[in-house]
Amino acid sequence: MAALTETDRAFLCRAIDLSGAALRDPGKTPFGSVVVCGGEVAGEGAASVVEQSDPTAHAEVVALRAAGARLHRHLFEGATLYSSSEPCPMCLTACYWAAISRVVFAATSRDVAEYGFEDLRFYREVQKPPQRRALPEDAAGEALRERAAAILRAWAGQVPGQVEPKY
Repeated sequence: MAALTETDRAFLCRAIDLSGAALRDPGKTPFGSVVVCGGEVAGEGAASVVEQSDPTAHAEVVALRAAGARLHRHLFEGATLYSSSEPCPMCLTACYWAAISRVVFAATSRDVAEYGFEDLRFYREVQKPPQRRALPEDAAGEALRERAAAILRAWAGQVPGQVEPKY
């Protein structure tokens, strides 16, 4: 774990301050996040799950959406995401999808679990084989799989360049 710079500390403090919105608004949960590109805030967000009736409106996702809208792109190579707490599995995966280069957080998933949030449980759950998870996952039969795969194949044939499998 690298030592944080004063700049890191300043952006992380901003994320923590955003999490404090939950103390003033009973409908919020205490999470804040900031996306920084090129030393500038590209997007920030506080958890808005309840007020937006959106289970994906976690602070990190809100900040990534704001950065995308501001920068008109969906990939953020070289960017850092600062979060008031360790990202949940969904938010961490969103950082991978966004090609975030670095994540810096304050409270750990263990701290979050202590106050009633299920991040650790979800981390454990997604590590299990699909047949052992609490959420049933049913794959379609071969005919529907092939129908869906044919669309993927056709799409890949339309994009410029060679599509590289990512097994």
